[in-house]
Amino acid sequence: MTEGMARMAGPDAVGEKTDRNLVVEGPGRVAVRDEPRAPVPPGGFRVTTMFSGVSAGTELSYVKGTNPFLSQRWNPDLGLFVPGEPDAGYPVTRLGYMEVGNVTESRTTVIPAGGIVAMTYGHRTGYIGDPVADRVVPLPGDLDPLLGIYVAHMGPICANGLLHAAADLCGPGVRSLGDGVCGRHVAVVGAGVVALLTALLARRHGAASVVVLDPDPERRAAAEALRMETLDPEGPDDVAAILKARWRHGPGDRGADVVFQCRGQPAALHLALRVARPQATVIDLAFYQGEAAGLRLGAEFHHNGLAVRCAQIGRVPRGLSQTWDRERLSAETIGLLRADGAAIREHLITAVVPFEEAPEFFADLAARRRPELQAVLVFGTR
Repeated sequence: MTEGMARMAGPDAVGEKTDRNLVVEGPGRVAVRDEPRAPVPPGGFRVTTMFSGVSAGTELSYVKGTNPFLSQRWNPDLGLFVPGEPDAGYPVTRLGYMEVGNVTESRTTVIPAGGIVAMTYGHRTGYIGDPVADRVVPLPGDLDPLLGIYVAHMGPICANGLLHAAADLCGPGVRSLGDGVCGRHVAVVGAGVVALLTALLARRHGAASVVVLDPDPERRAAAEALRMETLDPEGPDDVAAILKARWRHGPGDRGADVVFQCRGQPAALHLALRVARPQATVIDLAFYQGEAAGLRLGAEFHHNGLAVRCAQIGRVPRGLSQTWDRERLSAETIGLLRADGAAIREHLITAVVPFEEAPEFFADLAARRRPELQAVLVFGTR
């Protein structure tokens, strides 16, 4: 961490009495709003934002109006979307979950002033935190703070994918994230941020081979820069046939031991099912926002006895919550960033955008004028 980054203090540095928050006012309308700055209460602390990572899939679903919470009501007791007033509506005032900030004021000994922390409070210049209610992950001094955007939430999403693969093989006896991938052949469908971090975690934890499948040549180039093998599923060759010819386990038993599906498209899930060996499990990390055209469950899914497991970050596999909490998944993320941080910084983070330019930037993302891999909003530039 450079001295200059440690000193970045955003609006606190110029004595402003307001915070600024990125808000989705309606479909296609994003703006920066001024909000009164509240005092720090006893037991609380103030974070001044340095960096905030953009999760294009989740966040653009609010910009485009496709997020299911905008049109349906979620019943958490039934685990169902049911008729009724939607849970969310416009304006959406909390957007984003990959923040890194400097603790500029503290009234608690739990979170001392001066530290750099990773949190999940949205794209805003500052935040009043509560050490009891908020997840706060102190960043080690040897970690580039920009990479800290992955520590509180995005990295744990990917680590949780590996944890689900391990639980699929070992049940509640999981001891390491490598339990589901070590010595095994792994296919990763997609080459976005979730896919590439998951692929790096699989390699770090001993996978015999990792192949990334994505039709976008720029994303495949990023994967290759991370020393990953890639294949183009829209090329002239059948990539499922290629991998099944390569990965033989026995008569009538070919294909990937585990597949991580990371693209929010039904056709990508169908590809993941085609790549998997019989009776394998596809670990699904994608966020689907439409109907399932292109998914044919009467084909390989049916005839090869496959399974699909959603590795949603809201829960770890059954029986593992006591030993694999979010803090441990964040620690695994820090380990990955220490090992591969320089390459991740160079090849995954493709845009660093001043916070004041965020509304225009989100409009460009939604209109596909800026096909960035990972964008980061940077604060304290005014």
